[in-house]
Amino acid sequence: MNREDFKLLSSDLIYFDNAATSLKPICISEKLSDYYNNYSANAHRGDYDLSYKVDLEYENTRKLVKEFINAKSTNEIVFTSGTTDSLNKIIFGYFKYNLKENDEVLVTKSEHASNLLPWYELSDELGLKISYIPLDCNYELTLENVKKSITSNTKVISIAHITNVIGDIRPIKDIINYAHSKNILVLIDGAQSVAHTKIDVQDMDIDFLAFSAHKMLGPTGVGVLYGKESLLKKTYPIEFGGGMNSSFLFDKTRQYHEIPSLLEAGTPNVAGVIAFSEAIKYLNNIGMNNIEKYENDMKEYAISKLSNIKDITIYNANISSGIITFNIKDIFAQDLAIYLNKYNICIRAGNHCAKILKDDLKIKNTCRISLYFYNTKEEIDYLVKVLSSPNIKEEII
Repeated sequence: MNREDFKLLSSDLIYFDNAATSLKPICISEKLSDYYNNYSANAHRGDYDLSYKVDLEYENTRKLVKEFINAKSTNEIVFTSGTTDSLNKIIFGYFKYNLKENDEVLVTKSEHASNLLPWYELSDELGLKISYIPLDCNYELTLENVKKSITSNTKVISIAHITNVIGDIRPIKDIINYAHSKNILVLIDGAQSVAHTKIDVQDMDIDFLAFSAHKMLGPTGVGVLYGKESLLKKTYPIEFGGGMNSSFLFDKTRQYHEIPSLLEAGTPNVAGVIAFSEAIKYLNNIGMNNIEKYENDMKEYAISKLSNIKDITIYNANISSGIITFNIKDIFAQDLAIYLNKYNICIRAGNHCAKILKDDLKIKNTCRISLYFYNTKEEIDYLVKVLSSPNIKEEII
């Protein structure tokens, strides 16, 4: 689907590492080039026509993001450098000031480092309790296990919508609904979901959502923090400087802007934010429902073919997202990835920044295929052919 728009795909490259970052359609580099060559001024800084054009383009992206996730207001859209930055801004800007000693935060062992390490740091600082919601036998998170894990001290549930190793799609709307009935706030890591399925933050009643542009066709170095306006207004900036203040005096008297400017100190990634608008328009033109259906079909096809490979273990065959995690007996994950690279096949190997999931998987490193709408059945067939070589173990050794 739309492969002609991706220059890298004009070669014999097979790219199966979309959970790490997506490829970029030509319109992204064209938009970046247009900005740098034709109106490369700063945003919200100048009183001249060129700067005004930048302001319009920059804020137009904010409007597109607001519509893409169905937020109520552009005030609820904060630009960051990525999902990690977004999570840190909320954990240290909001929860640091609204949690106290012995309050409990619920996470899972399949969370990305960016949704665990900030909580560990804040836990040490405030004396919070970090508890892990058990995964079921398929390594999935169920509403029932969420209910069983909640205690009278639970104040936050912080989880991915779709995890980056197992790829399980959590029942976020149901989890949030139950959490809110217990006065618990929910922070969603949307890095692996916003690019692949339709997100409606109002329908799902999401409190906070973090995601990255580069995983959804956009530039690197751009992220989004969504938060309900009432919550963002209670969020403290963790960075201070230009762009977020209206005045300050020698006696330390200072006046800060309202959100979202309050949380966007310094010169932003202007070019990246402006180019991100093209990614959103591109996804809208295809349709998120079409993308989700295509990926589901591709996943089913891939599983049906991969399952026939000798000595393969697929850890998430029954998961419906486009992430497939596997190993081949007696072959180290990184060795297999390097072997596939000889055939111009790009996959990910390692622990995928989910370093404590090994407690449940009982294995530290795995290989990961992650699909997007420009992948094809022919690419999957070629991967299966290479993996099915009767001499693969000897060739790797």
